[in-house]
Amino acid sequence: MDYYLNTNNTLNRLLTEYKKYGSLVIAYDFDDTVYDFHRKGHDFSDIITLLCELKSINCCLICWTGQQDLDFVKSYLNELQIPVDLINENPPFYQSSSRKIYANAYLDDRAGLHQVFLELKKVVELVKNNKI
Repeated sequence: MDYYLNTNNTLNRLLTEYKKYGSLVIAYDFDDTVYDFHRKGHDFSDIITLLCELKSINCCLICWTGQQDLDFVKSYLNELQIPVDLINENPPFYQSSSRKIYANAYLDDRAGLHQVFLELKKVVELVKNNKI
């Protein structure tokens, strides 16, 4: 199996980056990751709790969305106390004209959400227990 397809290696990469910088940049999708876009009654409290835990260990959180109404997005995040540092913008240290948002990890309902969720939970656990 290729190095980056091995989940132990992707977790180790996140841990190495956190240890080096004391932070990670996490981009999270809005629709169907923290907001019930299709109104199916989904509960996103596990993701929201994780985002709060990531913020508590000094992570930069970027909401990454295709929503046109960014005032609605800001209002929703604020109302539910979902931490956000930027919306659809790169962190200040990463200047690029690319449309792709820089992040160490992406939480997205259409892109390996479960694996990334578990890896980031492990990062939080290890940081909070002073194991990295």
